[in-house]
Amino acid sequence: MYNLTKVTDLADPALAPYVRLTEAQLFHAHKDQRPGLFVAESPKVIERALRAGYRPVSLLVEEKALQRDLADLDHEMTVNHTGGLGQTPIYVVTSDLIRHFAGYNLLRGALVVMNRVQRPDLADFLAGITVEHPRIAVLERVVNPANVGAIFRSAAALGIDGVLITTDSADPLYRRSSRAAMGTVFQVPWTYVDGQLWQRQGINLLHQFGYQTAAMALRHNTINIGDPQLDRVDKLAIILGSEGPGLRAKTIEQSDYTIKIPMAAGVDSLNVAAASALAFWELARRLDH
Repeated sequence: MYNLTKVTDLADPALAPYVRLTEAQLFHAHKDQRPGLFVAESPKVIERALRAGYRPVSLLVEEKALQRDLADLDHEMTVNHTGGLGQTPIYVVTSDLIRHFAGYNLLRGALVVMNRVQRPDLADFLAGITVEHPRIAVLERVVNPANVGAIFRSAAALGIDGVLITTDSADPLYRRSSRAAMGTVFQVPWTYVDGQLWQRQGINLLHQFGYQTAAMALRHNTINIGDPQLDRVDKLAIILGSEGPGLRAKTIEQSDYTIKIPMAAGVDSLNVAAASALAFWELARRLDH
């Protein structure tokens, strides 16, 4: 039996995480040292979060999609040994009410509030990547949530083994990020890197763990992403910068390579999400050393 509550008023306190709290307020929702909360939307994204072991605090479901969504989500939780929906509060709203939610055309019936999980520090994260010839991505000051989500989607599809994201970037668990990623933020291993720590010693730490770094930037010594010397790099970190100013000068100077995507005359750059897909395709192919 599900724990259902029909809600008819957006002012209901139970809906605060869905309609009134900002992403930052959700992030800092717990006053103790536990990670905060986040909201995920659409059944596909929620299912991928459940598979990754995230637990729902509550669900909000459109009345007309209630039976379909609850059956799918309950099954997902059961097969992943998380015990089904059980007594998880489930708030049911009408189609008229859900139209007042931001982006309601994209919701496809369901939203969920979930607890965040503790992310490992940089050293522990790198130590945990044990695949042969790993390729990871680093996102430095990528502030557009849709771009962050699109990069994760490309990372999942094109063989990236992990993602580091600086804390001055958009959060991968923002609703817009996880929606653009189609839930792949719950599939690709990733962690935060404090922005100040990254500036001071991030690349040095990557070097300590055997990674060479490739900064996507245009400099006098820039090489194409298809350059054969990159194929011989055992462990490679691909660094992508902010949508406007790009990577910091210090990041470029400390990197082992600067790399570019060959383009037609008159165009010198792509959107960071599009650039990531091309770079991942070329650089994350499994190598036979």
